[in-house]
Amino acid sequence: MGMATALMDGEVGALVKVSAAVWVAMSYARLAAARLRPGAPRLLALLPVVALLCAIPFAFSTSTFRGTSAFFLAWLGSFKLLLLAAGIGPLDPSLRPSHFVCSASLPVKLRRQSKEKSQAPVRGPARILLSGAVIPGVIYAYQFKSSMSRYQLLVLYTFHIYFSLDLLLVTVHTVIHDLLGMEMEPQVDRPYLASSLRDFWGRRWNLMVPSILRPSVFRPVRALLGSAAGVLATFLVSGLMHELMFYYIMWRTPSGEVTAFFLLHGACAAAEGWWASHAGWWRPPRAAAVPLTLAFVAGTGFWLFFPAMVKGGLDEMVLQECQGMVVLMEQAARRLAGATDLVSSTM
Repeated sequence: MGMATALMDGEVGALVKVSAAVWVAMSYARLAAARLRPGAPRLLALLPVVALLCAIPFAFSTSTFRGTSAFFLAWLGSFKLLLLAAGIGPLDPSLRPSHFVCSASLPVKLRRQSKEKSQAPVRGPARILLSGAVIPGVIYAYQFKSSMSRYQLLVLYTFHIYFSLDLLLVTVHTVIHDLLGMEMEPQVDRPYLASSLRDFWGRRWNLMVPSILRPSVFRPVRALLGSAAGVLATFLVSGLMHELMFYYIMWRTPSGEVTAFFLLHGACAAAEGWWASHAGWWRPPRAAAVPLTLAFVAGTGFWLFFPAMVKGGLDEMVLQECQGMVVLMEQAARRLAGATDLVSSTM
């Protein structure tokens, strides 16, 4: 327990240093992009920042911080900078420094407030409370995994991923909204209502990923080889990046199962697109399409995606780190209470 607490304490210091390094690096990227035209010169100027973003996760010792920083920076941040090198959004050097840095280093696409309501409004407090109540229960349940069946454990992983992602995104939204007065586009739009794989991956689940893969992978490949090739290439890149994220988190050599999961979904999504292109062909009613889609996502996830997490022992890592975080918070509360008592006694 003491080792876990020391690790979490060290992560706070690393987070401060990393945040400063990211701010400096992204400020440089903004300046370089403003002075160089899109193309090879701008790309060469931004590549050192891309390399730094890919190296930053190694500054952390815990899977939580490594995984989060890898997703924010090594994946999304790097892709945004590569798009910037080509003169494609979402980054724009004309943005204010704070807006540019946040847009580049956070897993969001920022947009200015407007009077129009988003299609999927963020219900911050309610969602934070819900996810904050579910996640401790999931972590507590990990202690009894030895008595669970394989499928029960995989269901537990499903809840963990969904509510952790939801809590992370809503928290980031709240901070960005309050500090910068800007709105974020919705990130998860009721994936449990998806009526097809294209609907699930493209319009409902983890929307920051398709928003960055469309301009960087899908559109260029589609222009050269057609829509089906663009879909397959996009899912292939997504699978490879997920393998990289798992490596950052668990320090395990990729098994290929996650890439196979995304390639399978890419092939099925391409087949869906081909079928939909034929007007008048039979379509399943929505009442049947939704449960069929969710069953396919869950079934293939249990088969290919989640086993990579089980083999890597991610649950054990998360449990130990959460225990360390709880102890750290308890110590901070005691120190705060002691400081308060000291101030009270001197008054």
